[in-house]
Amino acid sequence: MLKKILLAICAFAMTAGLAFAQADVNKADQAALDGIKGIGPAMSKRILDERKKGDFKDWSDFTTRVKGVGDKSANKLSDAGLTVNGQPRNKSLVTSKGEAKPFPKKMKEQDAKADKPAVSKG
Repeated sequence: MLKKILLAICAFAMTAGLAFAQADVNKADQAALDGIKGIGPAMSKRILDERKKGDFKDWSDFTTRVKGVGDKSANKLSDAGLTVNGQPRNKSLVTSKGEAKPFPKKMKEQDAKADKPAVSKG
């Protein structure tokens, strides 16, 4: 009975370790990619095929080149432990279209005012 309990605990610990596995898209083999929640054999093959053409530069490059990976799925893959060049996806700087967010309008207006020379009324 004790052996069964220990075996169950070991199996749980190994499974928990796989659930939180991290893999870099530029270094991982197919098995490591398959270990990421949300990546199956078909997607890992697409990733590896694209990687043969050259390493992924960043998350934007990854989502552009790998068919079936959009912004939402990239966020989920990053949360599951996938990285590009060791970096998780920075969701705060990315719009829904995968482009960098512009500065807020107020900041642009303040910068424009600061750049204008003072006008004398004399």
